[in-house]
Amino acid sequence: MNIDDHQALLRPEIEASRNRPEFMEAMKGVLADHGLDHVTIFVCPDENDVLLAPLVQESTLPVQFVREFDRNHYVRICPVLPRVNDSIMPYMWHLDHREPHLVYDCADEMKDLLRRYSLIIGALVPLTSVDGTRFIIRYDGDRPPLDPTEFSRMILASIHLFDRFDQIRRTEASAPTSLSTRELEVVRWTAQGKTSVEIGQILSLSDHTVNAYMTNAMRKLDSVNRTQLVAKAIRMKLIN
Repeated sequence: MNIDDHQALLRPEIEASRNRPEFMEAMKGVLADHGLDHVTIFVCPDENDVLLAPLVQESTLPVQFVREFDRNHYVRICPVLPRVNDSIMPYMWHLDHREPHLVYDCADEMKDLLRRYSLIIGALVPLTSVDGTRFIIRYDGDRPPLDPTEFSRMILASIHLFDRFDQIRRTEASAPTSLSTRELEVVRWTAQGKTSVEIGQILSLSDHTVNAYMTNAMRKLDSVNRTQLVAKAIRMKLIN
């Protein structure tokens, strides 16, 4: 199948998406097409990175999974990230298969975390933005390993999908964005792991008001959840 043929198979709503929420909503259909459950787009970590959340651009992974992953600093011991840090080659693994090319060689505790969230199969596709930033698209789910043809099609699809995502990313980067003082305070405390109730107590606000500030901040920064909001605020240097 050539590139033009495969491009025709991509969901038209991907090309029609104007912002990140629309793009990610369309991506859910792509996941369903491949029998997978989650997709994450994140900046490729370097040797100084210890947390995944600040690197995440977009993700459908459960927020609690990312928190547990970061609480244990699993970025440092992830067995597959070194394979793509200095390579352009995609990589796939499966927790229930022992073939050398599919083994996910990590601590049992890390495997248990993946199993609890039904992340049995995973694949990483490294990509580079036109501005030189290195990204990874990660796919997760619970299905048998992709056969070579399926995996090749996913890789090819990822290239086209990332092109659209990168266009959206660069467009929003050129648009001015500002958060109010209260919105920034709420985002800062959220970045420190505080709940809406706890933030309300700190700022003498109701949790309803805190959630309203959070919703406004997510809308302004085109975010679909708190993890993405915090990651984007850090990336844009709105908070430390």
